[in-house]
Order: sequence, then structure tokens, then C-alpha cells
Amino acid sequence: MKLFTWLKQRVMHKLQGFSRDKIRKFLKENGLAFVVIFIGWEIIEDVVFPIIFGALGNYVHPAFYAGIPASLILCFHWLAIPILWGLWLKIKKKEAPADFDCCGEDKDEPSS
Repeated sequence: MKLFTWLKQRVMHKLQGFSRDKIRKFLKENGLAFVVIFIGWEIIEDVVFPIIFGALGNYVHPAFYAGIPASLILCFHWLAIPILWGLWLKIKKKEAPADFDCCGEDKDEPSS
């Protein structure tokens, strides 16, 4: 019975990350970047990979033609999206936020 209770607590803890409020907060902060990464990967997976496999099948070996339907059937979102998102966060963290005053006055200097 202890195992069932522990398992239930772990599952409930994981599902709290998918609450409506947390998802809304995430999309409000990172929505555009996440959508661009997700749609970009979808285009790569459904358009670019079949073209690459077709070219490889034409110029290297006909066995690569088998990759065209495989790339359309297999889904690598579970792997690619977290990797691309992690790279985006590392790139974003390196960029320092621009700290400037819109009026051209420096806060350290006394105004006259």
C-alpha cells in the first residue's frame, strides 16, 4: 500500500506542472519562441527530411528511399523539441537585457 501511495504522490506532483495556470504563465513568457521552435521542427521533420532522404536515395544508394516514409511516420518531437528549447534557453541567457533609459538620462548622474 505504501508503494501505491508513493506512486500516486509522484504522479500528482508531475501533473501539477501541467496545470492551466502554469501553462498560461509559460506561454505568456515564452510563447512566441516556443511556437517558432515547435513549428520549425515540424517543417524540418515533414519537409526537409524527406527531401534529404530523396536526394540521398538518388545520389548515394537507393536504400535511402526507405527513409522518406519513415521520416513521415516516425515522430521525434519528444527528443528534438527539448533539445532545441534547451539550446534556446542557453542562447537567451547569454544575452544581457538591454538596460537603458528612454529619455537619455543616466540614473547615477544628478539632474540639473
